[in-house]
Amino acid sequence: MNQSMARTNNVTELIISGLSQDPEVQRGCFVVFLPMYLATVVGNGLIVLMVRVSKSLRSPMYFFLSHLSLVEISYSSTVVPKFITDLLSRIKTISLEGCVAQIFFFHLFGVAEIFLLTVMAYDRYVAICKPLHYTIIMSRPVCHRLAAASWLGGIIHSMVQILVTVQLPFCG
Repeated sequence: MNQSMARTNNVTELIISGLSQDPEVQRGCFVVFLPMYLATVVGNGLIVLMVRVSKSLRSPMYFFLSHLSLVEISYSSTVVPKFITDLLSRIKTISLEGCVAQIFFFHLFGVAEIFLLTVMAYDRYVAICKPLHYTIIMSRPVCHRLAAASWLGGIIHSMVQILVTVQLPFCG
C-alpha cells in the first residue's frame, strides 16, 4: 500500500487545521475534551468489566451491551487521542499512512457499532414479541455469531473504504 500510494501521490503527510488557530481556545478545548474522553473510556471500560465479572448480567442484552461499550472505547480512541495531542502542539500533521489507518478504524468501529445496535434491536424484538422462544432464538452461540457478524461487517466495510481511498490522487 505504501509503495502504490507513493507512486501515485506526492503527499507524505497531511496538515490538520483543527478547531481554532488561537492557542488559548486550543488549551480550553484540551481542558474540555480530555476529561470527556477519559470519562468515555473509563465508563465504557467499567461496563465491559461489570458484564464480564457479574454472574447476574449473563443475558444476551448485557452481552451485546458489553460489545457495544468495547466498540465505543475503540471508536473514541481512533481519532480523539491524536486530536487532543494536536491541541497542545504547534505543528499539527499526520502521515498519509496514519490518516488511512484512522479512516480504516473509524469506519470499522462506526459500522460495527451500527450493526451491534441493529442486533440489540433484534434482541429486544425477540424478547418482546416471542418471549417463550427467546432463550432458544437468542442462545449463546447465536449471540456470538451475531456479534462476530457485526465485527466482520465493520471489517468488510472498512476494507472497501480503504480500497477506494488509496486510489484517490492527493496533490501537494
